[in-house]
Amino acid sequence: MYFNHKSIQYTIKTALNCCIVCVIFFFSSCTTQKQNKPLTTLFETSKGTQTPEYKEVISFYKNLEQAYPTISMTQEGQTDSGYPLHVVYFEPSGKRITSTSQLQESTKNILLINNGIHPGESDGIDACMLLLRDLAQGTIQAPINTIIAVIPVYNIGGALQRNSTSRTNQEGPKTYGFRGNARNYDLNRDFIKADTKNAKAFTKLFRTLDPELFIDNHVSNGADYQYALTHLFTQHNKLGGEAGVYLHETLMPGLQDSLQAKKWDITPYVNVFNKQPEKGFTQFMDSPRYSTGYTTLYNTLGMMVETHMLKPYKIRVEGTYELMKSFIAITDADAHKIKSIHQRAKTRFKKTDPYPIHWEVDSTQRKTLQFKGYQGNMIPSQVTGKMRLKFDHNKPFVKPTPYYNTFKASKEITIPAYYGIAKGYWRVLQRLELNNIEVSEIQNDTTFIAQVYHIKDFKTRQSPYEGHYLHYNTQVTSKQEKVTLQKGDYLVSTAQEGVRYLLETLEPEAVDSFFNWNFFDTILQQKEGFSPYVWEDKAKELLENNPQLKIAFEAKKKSDPLFASNWYAQLDWLHKRSPNYEKNHLRYPIIRVGG
Repeated sequence: MYFNHKSIQYTIKTALNCCIVCVIFFFSSCTTQKQNKPLTTLFETSKGTQTPEYKEVISFYKNLEQAYPTISMTQEGQTDSGYPLHVVYFEPSGKRITSTSQLQESTKNILLINNGIHPGESDGIDACMLLLRDLAQGTIQAPINTIIAVIPVYNIGGALQRNSTSRTNQEGPKTYGFRGNARNYDLNRDFIKADTKNAKAFTKLFRTLDPELFIDNHVSNGADYQYALTHLFTQHNKLGGEAGVYLHETLMPGLQDSLQAKKWDITPYVNVFNKQPEKGFTQFMDSPRYSTGYTTLYNTLGMMVETHMLKPYKIRVEGTYELMKSFIAITDADAHKIKSIHQRAKTRFKKTDPYPIHWEVDSTQRKTLQFKGYQGNMIPSQVTGKMRLKFDHNKPFVKPTPYYNTFKASKEITIPAYYGIAKGYWRVLQRLELNNIEVSEIQNDTTFIAQVYHIKDFKTRQSPYEGHYLHYNTQVTSKQEKVTLQKGDYLVSTAQEGVRYLLETLEPEAVDSFFNWNFFDTILQQKEGFSPYVWEDKAKELLENNPQLKIAFEAKKKSDPLFASNWYAQLDWLHKRSPNYEKNHLRYPIIRVGG
Protein backbone atom coordinates (compact mmCIF):
# COMPACT_ATOMS: atom_id res chain seq x y z
CA MET A 1 0.00 0.00 0.00
CA TYR A 2 1.21 3.47 -0.91
CA PHE A 3 1.45 6.17 1.89
CA ASN A 4 1.58 9.87 1.10
CA HIS A 5 3.84 11.16 3.98
CA LYS A 6 3.11 14.82 3.23
CA SER A 7 -0.61 14.15 3.36
CA ILE A 8 -0.26 12.33 6.69
CA GLN A 9 1.84 15.18 8.15
CA TYR A 10 -0.74 17.73 7.01
CA THR A 11 -3.56 15.69 8.54
CA ILE A 12 -1.75 15.34 11.91
CA LYS A 13 -0.86 19.05 11.94
CA THR A 14 -4.46 19.96 11.18
CA ALA A 15 -5.73 17.68 13.97
CA LEU A 16 -3.25 19.17 16.46
CA ASN A 17 -4.31 22.68 15.53
CA CYS A 18 -7.93 21.71 16.01
CA CYS A 19 -7.11 20.28 19.43
CA ILE A 20 -5.28 23.45 20.45
CA VAL A 21 -8.23 25.55 19.28
CA CYS A 22 -10.61 23.32 21.24
CA VAL A 23 -8.48 23.57 24.39
CA ILE A 24 -8.23 27.36 24.06
CA PHE A 25 -11.97 27.57 23.45
CA PHE A 26 -12.63 25.31 26.44
CA PHE A 27 -10.55 27.39 28.85
CA SER A 28 -11.83 30.60 27.34
CA SER A 29 -15.37 29.33 27.78
CA CYS A 30 -14.62 28.42 31.41
CA THR A 31 -13.15 31.85 32.08
CA THR A 32 -16.11 33.57 30.47
CA GLN A 33 -18.46 31.38 32.50
CA LYS A 34 -16.61 32.33 35.69
CA GLN A 35 -16.86 36.01 34.82
CA ASN A 36 -20.52 35.70 33.91
CA LYS A 37 -21.86 33.62 36.77
CA PRO A 38 -25.60 34.19 37.12
CA LEU A 39 -26.45 37.42 38.96
CA THR A 40 -30.14 37.38 38.11
CA THR A 41 -32.13 36.41 41.18
CA LEU A 42 -34.88 33.86 41.63
CA PHE A 43 -37.13 36.74 42.65
CA GLU A 44 -36.66 38.22 39.16
CA THR A 45 -36.93 35.01 37.15
CA SER A 46 -40.09 34.01 39.04
CA LYS A 47 -41.61 37.45 38.37
CA GLY A 48 -41.64 38.32 42.04
CA THR A 49 -43.26 35.17 43.40
CA GLN A 50 -40.33 33.23 44.90
CA THR A 51 -37.40 33.73 47.26
CA PRO A 52 -34.21 31.65 47.16
CA GLU A 53 -33.11 29.05 49.66
CA TYR A 54 -30.30 29.89 52.08
CA LYS A 55 -27.51 28.22 50.12
CA GLU A 56 -28.64 29.95 46.93
CA VAL A 57 -28.42 33.32 48.70
CA ILE A 58 -24.84 32.68 49.81
CA SER A 59 -23.92 31.36 46.34
CA PHE A 60 -25.31 34.55 44.77
CA TYR A 61 -23.14 36.73 46.99
CA LYS A 62 -20.04 34.61 46.31
CA ASN A 63 -20.60 35.14 42.59
CA LEU A 64 -21.15 38.86 43.16
CA GLU A 65 -17.94 39.07 45.19
CA GLN A 66 -15.95 37.37 42.42
CA ALA A 67 -17.39 39.69 39.79
CA TYR A 68 -17.00 43.09 41.48
CA PRO A 69 -14.23 44.57 43.68
CA THR A 70 -16.72 46.70 45.66
CA ILE A 71 -18.31 43.55 47.13
CA SER A 72 -16.74 41.47 49.91
CA MET A 73 -18.10 38.71 52.13
CA THR A 74 -16.83 37.52 55.52
CA GLN A 75 -17.89 34.99 58.12
CA GLU A 76 -18.52 36.38 61.61
CA GLY A 77 -19.02 33.62 64.15
CA GLN A 78 -21.32 30.63 64.32
CA THR A 79 -25.11 30.37 64.63
CA ASP A 80 -27.26 27.77 66.36
CA SER A 81 -27.77 26.12 62.97
CA GLY A 82 -24.10 25.15 62.70
CA TYR A 83 -23.67 27.52 59.77
CA PRO A 84 -21.57 30.70 60.03
CA LEU A 85 -23.05 34.18 60.07
CA HIS A 86 -22.12 35.84 56.78
CA VAL A 87 -21.76 39.57 56.25
CA VAL A 88 -21.64 41.15 52.77
CA TYR A 89 -20.05 44.59 52.32
CA PHE A 90 -20.36 47.25 49.66
CA GLU A 91 -17.28 49.46 49.91
CA PRO A 92 -17.66 52.34 47.39
CA SER A 93 -13.92 52.74 46.75
CA GLY A 94 -13.47 49.06 45.94
CA LYS A 95 -11.32 48.18 48.94
CA ARG A 96 -11.69 44.49 49.75
CA ILE A 97 -12.99 43.80 53.26
CA THR A 98 -11.49 40.66 54.76
CA SER A 99 -12.11 41.48 58.42
CA THR A 100 -14.53 43.70 60.31
CA SER A 101 -11.58 45.20 62.16
CA GLN A 102 -10.56 46.93 58.90
CA LEU A 103 -13.66 49.08 59.12
CA GLN A 104 -12.67 50.49 62.51
CA GLU A 105 -10.07 52.55 60.66
CA SER A 106 -12.55 53.89 58.08
CA THR A 107 -13.69 57.51 58.15
CA LYS A 108 -16.91 56.53 56.36
CA ASN A 109 -20.17 55.84 58.14
CA ILE A 110 -21.39 52.25 58.37
CA LEU A 111 -24.93 51.16 57.64
CA LEU A 112 -25.69 47.67 58.96
CA ILE A 113 -28.71 45.96 57.36
CA ASN A 114 -30.17 42.82 58.91
CA ASN A 115 -32.30 40.35 56.94
CA GLY A 116 -34.17 37.17 57.73
CA ILE A 117 -34.36 37.50 61.50
CA HIS A 118 -37.79 35.98 60.79
CA PRO A 119 -37.09 34.05 57.57
CA GLY A 120 -40.74 33.88 56.60
CA GLU A 121 -40.39 37.65 56.25
CA SER A 122 -37.95 37.34 53.36
CA ASP A 123 -38.55 40.71 51.66
CA GLY A 124 -35.24 42.16 52.80
CA ILE A 125 -33.31 39.07 51.70
CA ASP A 126 -34.39 39.60 48.09
CA ALA A 127 -34.30 43.39 48.21
CA CYS A 128 -30.70 43.41 49.45
CA MET A 129 -29.58 40.99 46.74
CA LEU A 130 -30.97 43.41 44.17
CA LEU A 131 -29.60 46.45 45.98
CA LEU A 132 -26.00 45.26 46.32
CA ARG A 133 -25.89 43.92 42.78
CA ASP A 134 -27.23 47.19 41.36
CA LEU A 135 -24.77 49.22 43.45
CA ALA A 136 -21.88 47.03 42.29
CA GLN A 137 -22.94 47.25 38.64
CA GLY A 138 -23.44 51.01 38.86
CA THR A 139 -27.05 50.96 37.69
CA ILE A 140 -28.05 53.01 40.74
CA GLN A 141 -26.14 55.80 42.44
CA ALA A 142 -23.70 54.54 45.05
CA PRO A 143 -23.04 56.31 48.35
CA ILE A 144 -19.76 58.18 48.75
CA ASN A 145 -19.47 58.40 52.52
CA THR A 146 -21.13 55.15 53.58
CA ILE A 147 -20.05 51.52 53.72
CA ILE A 148 -23.01 49.12 53.59
CA ALA A 149 -22.76 45.90 55.61
CA VAL A 150 -25.54 43.37 55.00
CA ILE A 151 -26.38 40.24 56.98
CA PRO A 152 -27.93 38.23 54.12
CA VAL A 153 -29.75 35.77 56.42
CA TYR A 154 -29.51 36.15 60.20
CA ASN A 155 -31.78 33.27 61.26
CA ILE A 156 -30.23 30.51 59.20
CA GLY A 157 -31.85 27.71 61.20
CA GLY A 158 -35.29 29.19 60.51
CA ALA A 159 -34.44 29.70 56.83
CA LEU A 160 -33.67 25.98 56.50
CA GLN A 161 -37.16 25.07 57.82
CA ARG A 162 -38.73 25.74 54.44
CA ASN A 163 -42.52 25.66 54.15
CA SER A 164 -45.47 27.45 52.54
CA THR A 165 -48.04 27.46 55.34
CA SER A 166 -46.65 28.88 58.62
CA ARG A 167 -47.26 32.51 57.59
CA THR A 168 -51.03 32.17 57.81
CA ASN A 169 -51.81 35.79 56.92
CA GLN A 170 -49.12 36.33 54.29
CA GLU A 171 -49.41 36.72 50.51
CA GLY A 172 -46.30 35.06 49.09
CA PRO A 173 -43.64 34.12 48.37
CA LYS A 174 -44.46 30.56 47.40
CA THR A 175 -42.16 29.02 50.03
CA TYR A 176 -40.19 30.61 52.85
CA GLY A 177 -38.49 29.96 56.17
CA PHE A 178 -39.85 29.68 59.73
CA ARG A 179 -39.87 32.26 62.51
CA GLY A 180 -38.04 30.21 65.17
CA ASN A 181 -34.33 29.55 64.83
CA ALA A 182 -32.54 26.19 65.02
CA ARG A 183 -33.42 26.04 68.76
CA ASN A 184 -36.85 27.61 68.19
CA TYR A 185 -35.90 31.01 69.64
CA ASP A 186 -37.43 34.18 68.27
CA LEU A 187 -34.20 36.04 67.61
CA ASN A 188 -35.91 39.41 67.77
CA ARG A 189 -36.35 38.89 71.50
CA ASP A 190 -32.78 37.77 72.20
CA PHE A 191 -30.55 40.81 71.86
CA ILE A 192 -30.19 41.49 75.60
CA LYS A 193 -30.38 37.99 77.08
CA ALA A 194 -28.22 36.51 74.26
CA ASP A 195 -29.29 32.88 74.73
CA THR A 196 -28.36 31.96 71.15
CA LYS A 197 -25.14 31.75 69.18
CA ASN A 198 -26.85 34.00 66.62
CA ALA A 199 -27.22 36.81 69.16
CA LYS A 200 -23.65 36.38 70.37
CA ALA A 201 -22.34 36.56 66.79
CA PHE A 202 -24.48 39.64 66.08
CA THR A 203 -23.29 41.38 69.25
CA LYS A 204 -19.64 40.79 68.40
CA LEU A 205 -20.20 42.05 64.85
CA PHE A 206 -22.21 45.08 65.97
CA ARG A 207 -19.76 46.15 68.64
CA THR A 208 -16.83 45.78 66.23
CA LEU A 209 -18.50 47.73 63.42
CA ASP A 210 -20.03 50.36 65.75
CA PRO A 211 -22.43 51.38 62.95
CA GLU A 212 -23.93 54.84 62.83
CA LEU A 213 -26.99 53.45 61.03
CA PHE A 214 -29.09 50.28 61.21
CA ILE A 215 -32.02 48.78 59.27
CA ASP A 216 -33.83 45.55 60.17
CA ASN A 217 -36.14 44.29 57.41
CA HIS A 218 -39.46 42.76 58.49
CA VAL A 219 -43.04 42.02 57.37
CA SER A 220 -46.03 42.68 59.60
CA ASN A 221 -49.81 42.60 59.83
CA GLY A 222 -52.01 43.71 62.68
CA ALA A 223 -54.79 45.24 60.59
CA ASP A 224 -55.63 45.84 56.93
CA TYR A 225 -54.89 49.14 55.17
CA GLN A 226 -53.71 50.49 51.83
CA TYR A 227 -50.01 50.88 52.55
CA ALA A 228 -47.42 48.32 51.44
CA LEU A 229 -44.73 50.09 53.47
CA THR A 230 -44.64 51.11 57.12
CA HIS A 231 -41.67 52.36 59.10
CA LEU A 232 -40.81 51.57 62.69
CA PHE A 233 -38.02 53.94 63.73
CA THR A 234 -36.59 53.39 67.18
CA GLN A 235 -38.53 55.53 69.65
CA HIS A 236 -37.00 58.99 69.34
CA ASN A 237 -37.47 60.14 72.95
CA LYS A 238 -35.79 56.97 74.18
CA LEU A 239 -32.92 57.42 71.73
CA GLY A 240 -32.75 60.98 73.05
CA GLY A 241 -30.37 63.88 72.62
CA GLU A 242 -29.20 65.11 69.22
CA ALA A 243 -29.64 61.64 67.75
CA GLY A 244 -33.32 61.51 68.74
CA VAL A 245 -33.96 64.98 67.33
CA TYR A 246 -32.21 64.17 64.03
CA LEU A 247 -34.06 60.87 63.70
CA HIS A 248 -37.46 62.43 64.39
CA GLU A 249 -37.15 65.80 62.67
CA THR A 250 -34.87 65.07 59.70
CA LEU A 251 -34.44 61.40 58.85
CA MET A 252 -38.03 60.20 59.29
CA PRO A 253 -39.75 63.05 57.38
CA GLY A 254 -36.99 62.99 54.77
CA LEU A 255 -37.58 59.30 54.14
CA GLN A 256 -41.33 59.80 53.90
CA ASP A 257 -40.91 62.69 51.43
CA SER A 258 -38.41 60.78 49.30
CA LEU A 259 -40.70 57.78 48.98
CA GLN A 260 -43.71 59.97 48.34
CA ALA A 261 -41.84 61.56 45.42
CA LYS A 262 -41.35 58.03 44.03
CA LYS A 263 -45.08 57.29 44.45
CA TRP A 264 -44.54 55.00 47.42
CA ASP A 265 -46.95 55.68 50.26
CA ILE A 266 -45.59 54.97 53.73
CA THR A 267 -46.99 55.39 57.24
CA PRO A 268 -45.74 54.72 60.76
CA TYR A 269 -45.97 51.09 61.83
CA VAL A 270 -49.65 50.37 62.50
CA ASN A 271 -49.48 49.27 66.11
CA VAL A 272 -52.97 47.73 66.34
CA PHE A 273 -54.21 44.17 66.27
CA ASN A 274 -57.62 42.98 65.08
CA LYS A 275 -59.23 46.42 65.22
CA GLN A 276 -59.68 49.48 63.01
CA PRO A 277 -56.50 51.61 62.91
CA GLU A 278 -58.36 54.87 62.19
CA LYS A 279 -59.49 54.95 65.80
CA GLY A 280 -55.91 55.88 66.66
CA PHE A 281 -52.70 54.14 67.69
CA THR A 282 -49.35 54.73 69.40
CA GLN A 283 -45.79 54.25 68.29
CA PHE A 284 -44.32 50.89 69.24
CA MET A 285 -41.86 51.13 72.15
CA ASP A 286 -38.86 49.00 71.23
CA SER A 287 -37.22 47.86 74.46
CA PRO A 288 -33.66 46.43 74.31
CA ARG A 289 -34.80 42.86 73.70
CA TYR A 290 -35.57 43.96 70.11
CA SER A 291 -32.93 44.76 67.49
CA THR A 292 -33.51 48.52 67.30
CA GLY A 293 -33.95 48.73 71.07
CA TYR A 294 -30.56 47.09 71.48
CA THR A 295 -28.80 49.21 68.85
CA THR A 296 -30.20 52.35 70.50
CA LEU A 297 -28.10 51.51 73.58
CA TYR A 298 -25.07 52.39 71.45
CA ASN A 299 -26.67 55.52 69.93
CA THR A 300 -27.21 54.05 66.47
CA LEU A 301 -29.93 55.57 64.27
CA GLY A 302 -32.10 52.51 63.74
CA MET A 303 -35.33 51.50 62.10
CA MET A 304 -37.33 48.46 61.15
CA VAL A 305 -38.95 48.24 57.74
CA GLU A 306 -42.36 46.63 58.14
CA THR A 307 -43.99 45.76 54.84
CA HIS A 308 -47.65 44.70 54.92
CA MET A 309 -47.98 40.96 54.53
CA LEU A 310 -51.33 41.14 52.74
CA LYS A 311 -49.70 42.90 49.78
CA PRO A 312 -48.22 40.86 46.88
CA TYR A 313 -44.65 39.73 47.45
CA LYS A 314 -43.33 41.55 44.38
CA ILE A 315 -44.64 44.89 45.62
CA ARG A 316 -43.26 44.32 49.14
CA VAL A 317 -39.75 43.55 47.90
CA GLU A 318 -39.74 46.47 45.49
CA GLY A 319 -40.93 48.77 48.29
CA THR A 320 -38.17 47.55 50.63
CA TYR A 321 -35.62 48.15 47.86
CA GLU A 322 -36.82 51.71 47.26
CA LEU A 323 -36.93 52.48 50.96
CA MET A 324 -33.32 51.37 51.45
CA LYS A 325 -32.23 53.43 48.43
CA SER A 326 -33.88 56.53 49.89
CA PHE A 327 -32.47 55.87 53.36
CA ILE A 328 -28.95 55.52 51.94
CA ALA A 329 -29.23 58.69 49.85
CA ILE A 330 -30.47 60.80 52.77
CA THR A 331 -27.96 59.54 55.32
CA ASP A 332 -25.03 59.63 52.88
CA ALA A 333 -25.71 63.31 52.18
CA ASP A 334 -25.74 63.93 55.95
CA ALA A 335 -22.85 61.56 56.69
CA HIS A 336 -20.56 64.03 58.45
CA LYS A 337 -23.36 65.38 60.62
CA ILE A 338 -24.48 61.85 61.54
CA LYS A 339 -20.95 60.78 62.48
CA SER A 340 -20.54 63.82 64.73
CA ILE A 341 -23.88 63.15 66.45
CA HIS A 342 -22.93 59.51 66.94
CA GLN A 343 -19.56 60.35 68.49
CA ARG A 344 -20.92 63.02 70.84
CA ALA A 345 -23.69 60.70 72.05
CA LYS A 346 -21.09 58.28 73.44
CA THR A 347 -20.28 60.68 76.29
CA ARG A 348 -23.78 62.04 76.82
CA PHE A 349 -24.60 60.21 80.08
CA LYS A 350 -22.48 60.75 83.20
CA LYS A 351 -22.60 59.67 86.84
CA THR A 352 -25.31 61.34 88.96
CA ASP A 353 -27.36 62.07 85.78
CA PRO A 354 -30.96 60.84 85.77
CA TYR A 355 -31.64 57.97 83.36
CA PRO A 356 -35.15 56.79 82.33
CA ILE A 357 -35.79 53.07 82.74
CA HIS A 358 -39.57 53.18 82.11
CA TRP A 359 -41.53 55.11 79.50
CA GLU A 360 -45.19 55.91 78.92
CA VAL A 361 -47.14 57.56 76.11
CA ASP A 362 -47.50 61.32 76.50
CA SER A 363 -51.22 61.60 75.76
CA THR A 364 -50.99 65.40 75.56
CA GLN A 365 -48.86 65.14 72.42
CA ARG A 366 -50.92 63.98 69.47
CA LYS A 367 -50.32 63.99 65.73
CA THR A 368 -53.01 63.52 63.11
CA LEU A 369 -52.25 61.18 60.23
CA GLN A 370 -54.20 61.27 56.98
CA PHE A 371 -54.50 57.52 57.16
CA LYS A 372 -55.29 55.43 54.08
CA GLY A 373 -57.34 52.48 55.22
CA TYR A 374 -60.25 50.24 54.36
CA GLN A 375 -63.64 50.33 56.01
CA GLY A 376 -63.88 47.72 58.72
CA ASN A 377 -67.16 46.24 59.85
CA MET A 378 -68.13 43.84 62.61
CA ILE A 379 -70.20 41.09 61.02
CA PRO A 380 -71.36 37.61 62.14
CA SER A 381 -68.71 34.94 61.66
CA GLN A 382 -69.65 32.02 59.45
CA VAL A 383 -67.21 29.89 61.50
CA THR A 384 -67.98 30.76 65.13
CA GLY A 385 -71.30 32.54 64.84
CA LYS A 386 -69.83 35.40 66.88
CA MET A 387 -68.98 38.89 65.62
CA ARG A 388 -65.79 39.26 63.59
CA LEU A 389 -63.88 42.08 61.93
CA LYS A 390 -64.04 42.27 58.13
CA PHE A 391 -62.20 44.87 56.05
CA ASP A 392 -63.88 45.91 52.78
CA HIS A 393 -61.37 46.61 49.98
CA ASN A 394 -64.18 48.10 47.91
CA LYS A 395 -64.41 50.93 50.45
CA PRO A 396 -61.00 52.57 50.76
CA PHE A 397 -60.80 55.85 52.67
CA VAL A 398 -58.48 58.59 53.85
CA LYS A 399 -59.32 59.62 57.41
CA PRO A 400 -57.70 61.86 60.03
CA THR A 401 -56.30 59.41 62.58
CA PRO A 402 -54.83 60.17 66.03
CA TYR A 403 -51.22 59.04 66.37
CA TYR A 404 -49.13 59.24 69.54
CA ASN A 405 -45.38 59.07 69.05
CA THR A 406 -44.15 61.11 72.01
CA PHE A 407 -43.17 59.26 75.16
CA LYS A 408 -42.08 60.51 78.57
CA ALA A 409 -40.12 58.92 81.36
CA SER A 410 -42.32 57.30 84.00
CA LYS A 411 -39.41 56.12 86.18
CA GLU A 412 -35.78 57.22 86.42
CA ILE A 413 -32.69 56.10 88.30
CA THR A 414 -29.52 58.04 89.08
CA ILE A 415 -26.41 56.81 87.31
CA PRO A 416 -23.83 55.48 89.80
CA ALA A 417 -20.09 55.78 89.31
CA TYR A 418 -19.63 51.99 89.41
CA TYR A 419 -21.43 48.68 89.65
CA GLY A 420 -19.87 45.95 91.76
CA ILE A 421 -20.27 42.38 90.52
CA ALA A 422 -19.16 39.23 92.36
CA LYS A 423 -17.05 36.87 90.25
CA GLY A 424 -19.62 34.11 90.70
CA TYR A 425 -22.07 35.84 88.37
CA TRP A 426 -20.18 34.70 85.31
CA ARG A 427 -23.22 34.69 83.01
CA VAL A 428 -23.51 38.44 83.50
CA LEU A 429 -19.76 38.97 83.14
CA GLN A 430 -19.72 36.96 79.90
CA ARG A 431 -22.33 39.24 78.37
CA LEU A 432 -20.49 42.36 79.48
CA GLU A 433 -17.34 41.03 77.82
CA LEU A 434 -19.28 40.21 74.66
CA ASN A 435 -20.46 43.83 74.54
CA ASN A 436 -16.92 45.22 74.94
CA ILE A 437 -17.75 46.55 78.40
CA GLU A 438 -14.59 47.42 80.33
CA VAL A 439 -14.40 45.81 83.77
CA SER A 440 -11.73 46.06 86.47
CA GLU A 441 -10.79 43.07 88.58
CA ILE A 442 -10.35 43.88 92.28
CA GLN A 443 -6.85 42.96 93.43
CA ASN A 444 -7.51 42.93 97.19
CA ASP A 445 -10.59 42.58 99.38
CA THR A 446 -12.11 46.09 99.46
CA THR A 447 -14.98 47.53 101.49
CA PHE A 448 -17.30 50.11 99.95
CA ILE A 449 -20.18 52.24 101.16
CA ALA A 450 -22.66 51.02 98.54
CA GLN A 451 -26.31 51.26 97.60
CA VAL A 452 -27.92 47.84 97.88
CA TYR A 453 -31.28 46.89 96.36
CA HIS A 454 -33.79 44.48 97.83
CA ILE A 455 -36.54 43.08 95.63
CA LYS A 456 -39.82 44.41 97.01
CA ASP A 457 -42.23 43.03 94.43
CA PHE A 458 -42.42 41.60 90.91
CA LYS A 459 -44.82 39.80 88.61
CA THR A 460 -43.95 36.76 86.50
CA ARG A 461 -45.40 35.47 83.24
CA GLN A 462 -47.47 32.36 83.82
CA SER A 463 -46.37 30.72 80.58
CA PRO A 464 -42.92 30.32 78.99
CA TYR A 465 -41.60 33.24 76.96
CA GLU A 466 -38.52 32.66 74.82
CA GLY A 467 -37.04 30.09 77.16
CA HIS A 468 -37.80 32.10 80.31
CA TYR A 469 -40.55 32.97 82.75
CA LEU A 470 -40.07 36.69 82.36
CA HIS A 471 -40.51 39.03 85.32
CA TYR A 472 -42.13 42.45 85.00
CA ASN A 473 -43.38 45.32 87.17
CA THR A 474 -40.34 44.80 89.37
CA GLN A 475 -40.03 47.10 92.39
CA VAL A 476 -37.05 47.51 94.71
CA THR A 477 -36.13 49.20 97.96
CA SER A 478 -32.62 50.47 98.58
CA LYS A 479 -30.34 51.35 101.45
CA GLN A 480 -26.71 52.21 102.09
CA GLU A 481 -24.55 49.40 103.43
CA LYS A 482 -20.91 48.53 103.96
CA VAL A 483 -20.17 45.88 101.37
CA THR A 484 -16.90 44.01 100.91
CA LEU A 485 -15.97 42.90 97.42
CA GLN A 486 -13.41 40.14 97.45
CA LYS A 487 -10.25 39.75 95.43
CA GLY A 488 -11.31 38.61 91.96
CA ASP A 489 -14.65 40.40 92.03
CA TYR A 490 -15.26 43.23 89.56
CA LEU A 491 -15.96 46.94 89.43
CA VAL A 492 -17.56 48.28 86.28
CA SER A 493 -17.29 52.01 85.59
CA THR A 494 -20.24 53.80 84.01
CA ALA A 495 -17.81 56.28 82.44
CA GLN A 496 -17.65 54.34 79.20
CA GLU A 497 -19.37 54.04 75.85
CA GLY A 498 -21.54 51.12 76.99
CA VAL A 499 -23.12 52.98 79.91
CA ARG A 500 -26.65 52.60 78.53
CA TYR A 501 -26.19 48.86 78.14
CA LEU A 502 -25.08 48.67 81.78
CA LEU A 503 -28.06 50.65 83.03
CA GLU A 504 -30.62 48.69 81.03
CA THR A 505 -29.26 45.31 82.13
CA LEU A 506 -28.04 45.86 85.70
CA GLU A 507 -30.86 48.05 87.04
CA PRO A 508 -33.40 45.40 88.14
CA GLU A 509 -36.45 47.60 87.51
CA ALA A 510 -35.50 48.21 83.85
CA VAL A 511 -37.84 46.42 81.44
CA ASP A 512 -35.22 44.08 79.97
CA SER A 513 -32.88 43.86 82.95
CA PHE A 514 -30.95 40.70 83.63
CA PHE A 515 -33.09 40.35 86.75
CA ASN A 516 -36.29 40.36 84.72
CA TRP A 517 -34.77 37.77 82.37
CA ASN A 518 -34.24 35.40 85.34
CA PHE A 519 -30.46 35.74 85.71
CA PHE A 520 -30.87 36.17 89.48
CA ASP A 521 -33.81 33.91 90.30
CA THR A 522 -31.78 32.04 92.93
CA ILE A 523 -32.07 35.04 95.27
CA LEU A 524 -35.87 34.76 95.13
CA GLN A 525 -35.86 31.40 96.89
CA GLN A 526 -35.28 31.30 100.64
CA LYS A 527 -32.68 28.62 101.35
CA GLU A 528 -33.05 28.27 105.13
CA GLY A 529 -36.26 28.27 107.14
CA PHE A 530 -37.48 27.29 110.61
CA SER A 531 -39.38 24.55 112.37
CA PRO A 532 -42.25 26.20 114.23
CA TYR A 533 -41.84 24.09 117.35
CA VAL A 534 -38.22 25.26 117.61
CA TRP A 535 -38.72 28.87 116.51
CA GLU A 536 -41.63 29.46 118.95
CA ASP A 537 -39.29 29.61 121.93
CA LYS A 538 -36.68 31.67 120.12
CA ALA A 539 -39.34 34.08 118.83
CA LYS A 540 -40.57 34.59 122.40
CA GLU A 541 -37.02 35.43 123.47
CA LEU A 542 -36.62 37.77 120.47
CA LEU A 543 -39.72 39.78 121.47
CA GLU A 544 -38.63 39.97 125.10
CA ASN A 545 -35.27 41.42 124.11
CA ASN A 546 -36.63 43.84 121.46
CA PRO A 547 -39.39 46.10 122.86
CA GLN A 548 -39.68 48.12 119.61
CA LEU A 549 -40.13 44.95 117.59
CA LYS A 550 -42.83 43.78 120.04
CA ILE A 551 -44.70 47.08 119.62
CA ALA A 552 -44.58 46.74 115.81
CA PHE A 553 -45.67 43.10 116.04
CA GLU A 554 -48.71 43.90 118.17
CA ALA A 555 -49.64 46.84 115.96
CA LYS A 556 -49.57 44.66 112.84
CA LYS A 557 -51.86 42.09 114.46
CA LYS A 558 -54.35 44.84 115.31
CA SER A 559 -54.29 46.42 111.85
CA ASP A 560 -54.23 43.21 109.79
CA PRO A 561 -56.96 40.65 110.67
CA LEU A 562 -55.58 38.06 108.23
CA PHE A 563 -52.18 38.33 109.83
CA ALA A 564 -53.68 38.10 113.28
CA SER A 565 -55.48 34.87 112.37
CA ASN A 566 -52.45 33.20 110.74
CA TRP A 567 -50.00 31.83 113.29
CA TYR A 568 -47.43 30.78 110.68
CA ALA A 569 -47.43 34.22 109.05
CA GLN A 570 -46.73 35.73 112.47
CA LEU A 571 -43.80 33.41 113.11
CA ASP A 572 -42.44 34.04 109.62
CA TRP A 573 -42.76 37.83 110.08
CA LEU A 574 -40.69 37.61 113.25
CA HIS A 575 -38.15 35.26 111.67
CA LYS A 576 -37.55 37.72 108.82
CA ARG A 577 -36.73 40.40 111.42
CA SER A 578 -34.31 38.24 113.36
CA PRO A 579 -30.58 37.57 112.90
CA ASN A 580 -31.54 34.05 111.79
CA TYR A 581 -32.98 35.30 108.50
CA GLU A 582 -30.55 34.82 105.63
CA LYS A 583 -29.29 38.11 104.21
CA ASN A 584 -29.16 36.92 100.60
CA HIS A 585 -32.90 36.31 100.26
CA LEU A 586 -34.32 38.98 97.91
CA ARG A 587 -31.04 40.91 98.13
CA TYR A 588 -29.98 41.96 94.63
CA PRO A 589 -26.33 40.91 94.37
CA ILE A 590 -25.03 43.75 92.19
CA ILE A 591 -24.17 46.87 94.16
CA ARG A 592 -24.05 50.54 93.19
CA VAL A 593 -21.01 52.55 94.22
CA GLY A 594 -20.62 56.35 94.08
CA GLY A 595 -22.69 58.94 92.29
